[in-house]
Amino acid sequence: MSETTETTETSSGGQPPAYRSPLLDRPGAVEGEALDAGVAAHYGAIAAEQRRLEAGEGFVDLSHRDVVAISGPDRLGWLHSLTTQVFEGLEPGVETRALLLSPQGRVEHAFVGVDDGETFLAHTEPGAGAALAAFLDSMRFMMRVEVRDVTADHAVLGLAGQRFAVIERAALPDAPATYGEPAGTWAYEALRIAAGVPRPGLDLDEKSIPNEYGWTYDASSGSPDALRAVHLVKGCYRGQETVARIHNLGRPPRRAVLLLLDGSAEHLPEHGAEVTLDGRRVGFVGSTARHHELGPVALGVVKRNVDPEATLLADGVPAAQEVLVDPEVGLHVRPTL
Repeated sequence: MSETTETTETSSGGQPPAYRSPLLDRPGAVEGEALDAGVAAHYGAIAAEQRRLEAGEGFVDLSHRDVVAISGPDRLGWLHSLTTQVFEGLEPGVETRALLLSPQGRVEHAFVGVDDGETFLAHTEPGAGAALAAFLDSMRFMMRVEVRDVTADHAVLGLAGQRFAVIERAALPDAPATYGEPAGTWAYEALRIAAGVPRPGLDLDEKSIPNEYGWTYDASSGSPDALRAVHLVKGCYRGQETVARIHNLGRPPRRAVLLLLDGSAEHLPEHGAEVTLDGRRVGFVGSTARHHELGPVALGVVKRNVDPEATLLADGVPAAQEVLVDPEVGLHVRPTL
């Protein structure tokens, strides 16, 4: 069987065959759905898979994610000028997250990657790689960089602590020999949600700005923060004015929140469902999962002025809040004149 197993027929609409990971042939594997179709949601032991992954004793097959290679001698300085992250002086092997914003500061692209001294390998959500590569390619101008979609050649694995590894796709069937027993995306998602790490495509909408998700950080050393995507003191980039204005003077209109859901409910809230308080809509549900210790959890986005102590309803399910973004962020910073 090929390391990139696909369905044998092209759909009548002319779409390419759906991706199917070779690790779905392992005993007990159950395929995921929607954004995580093509890889295993679980292998039959959901809670045990979470515990094993949390302990660093395994990996998650995220080989459905798209991979983009950025090479050339100008690549790091060029990425530094375009993105929200520090790339100048980035050491090989240091994993980093970055965003590309609109002129209004809204999130348009998000990626995670690592440089090997010659090439920065970035990975992004399934189906988002072509748009990311096209945008980057359009911004090359006279820079000595090359942008390529290399999804066909590389596969992504999820590791403990919301970290990743990118391997040769041909090596994917043998990944358990190196990384241990695989866990499914349900385990990975539960740990990601509990860590408060947002996922584009699920937890963001067309209005999302970085300040709403706790993505900002300030490191005097300039070293990237593995779970943060926006360095507050790096230089100009598209959309920086919005990020800086909210950090220095204002407060974000919304804030991400970890929702601790009532475990007696029979269902998890639907993605995109309303979050309400006293009958009025105050936000929406992003990702949901069942955590092995916390029970059912969700990442939501609510209006900044929602009382953090209030019990909300997420798709009708009572939910307590765990604050991820300070509602008063921006008031604690005073510019030095």
